[in-house]
Parts: sequence; structure tokens; C-alpha cells
Amino acid sequence: MNNHLRQELLEMQAEDLRVREQIQAEGSELPYDPRMEDVHRRNARRLRAIVDKHGWPIRSLVGDDGSAAAWLVLQHAISEPELQRAYLPLLQAAAEKDEIVPWQPAYLLDRIRYFEGQPQRYGTHWATTDDGAAKRWIIEDPEHVNERRQTVGLDPIPIELEPMTPEEALSVYSNPDFVEWARKVGWM
Repeated sequence: MNNHLRQELLEMQAEDLRVREQIQAEGSELPYDPRMEDVHRRNARRLRAIVDKHGWPIRSLVGDDGSAAAWLVLQHAISEPELQRAYLPLLQAAAEKDEIVPWQPAYLLDRIRYFEGQPQRYGTHWATTDDGAAKRWIIEDPEHVNERRQTVGLDPIPIELEPMTPEEALSVYSNPDFVEWARKVGWM
């Protein structure tokens, strides 16, 4: 195991969570605080260099916690859509070899699909409606979502938790600030 690389990934994760906590404590009302975006971009650059040299940080390379930290860095790299799209197959292959937990690529796939305006497959992503309510993002083939979740080790979604309606989902994509940001970084 590469303990130096593991420690670096854990430090990247800790910085992400520290800045997130600080921003939340300040009560920032920005949908994506520039300080958070800076951390995400910096971590994404470093993750790219790590993957170029070592491949995806799997548990046999960096341990379970180091691999989980790499996933969190990628999951939060929402200003880097090409990175998330490019690394999804790496996570899927690692999960097939039991080198990462199988729910990690499921979460990443749902995150990508959300930002592309597509229904998610596993029901892991939430969004805010116009009235401020947090709701699960729209789900592809919702009748079978719990079967898909089971295959990746996720608990079932309670039936009474309704996902967003297509109309509510459209309202997310009519927010001009969101649209401007999504276009700028390459989601749209």
C-alpha cells in the first residue's frame, strides 16, 4: 500500500470537508461558493495527476479510506464534467474487481446524469424545488430503482418518498445562474 498517496488523498478530502463546514457555518447563500469551487478544482487537478501516474486509487493501493477519499474528491468535482465522465468507467471497472465499493460509481453516474438533465438510475441525488423543498431528482424506471440499488449495496428508497416531478426538474434548469454556470463548465 502507498501510505504517502493515501495520506495525500485523506488531506484533500479533509480540506474539502473543512471548507464546506466553514461555508455552512457562515450561512453563505451562494449556490456554489467560489471558495468551495476553488478547493474542488485544485483537488481535481491533483487527482488527475494521481490517476495519470497510478490509475484509479483502489483499496489495494491506498486502503479503503484513501479510495473513499478519492471518490469524494471526484464526486465533488462538479466544475470538471469531463473528468467525472472520463473516470466513471475506471470506477465501474474497479467496482467489478471489488477494489472499491460498488455504490461509488452509482453515485457518480447519478451526479453526472443530474448535471446533464437526465433522470438518475439509483436515486442518490437530491435537488431543491422552487419552493425550497429538497426532493430526490427524477428517477429513470422508478419501479425498478430498488432492484438497481440492491445490486450496488444501497438501501431501498421508501415508497412514500416521491421524486421530483418532471415539471419541478425543469424549474431547476430554468434558473439563469445555474444555466450560466453549467454552460461555463461544460455540462450544457
